[in-house]
Amino acid sequence: MTCSEFLAQLDDLIDNHVSVEMRADLEEHLRGCEHCEVTLSTTRKTIEVYRKHEIYELPDTMRERLQQAILAKCKKC
Repeated sequence: MTCSEFLAQLDDLIDNHVSVEMRADLEEHLRGCEHCEVTLSTTRKTIEVYRKHEIYELPDTMRERLQQAILAKCKKC
């Protein structure tokens, strides 16, 4: 499984709408891919924060650094 294939299944994985076989494939991919593991973890945390309606203010410099880091990672995929 590639990272792109993993990301295509991310919503269904989080919503628990994947078959047993697909879940096994996704979990196998996660064991060997730190990038997708971080993506899954971050997505789950984002959903949790959203559901709690907590607002986190980021300083402008941190927001810019975060955006640059995300764009740099996206260019590598």
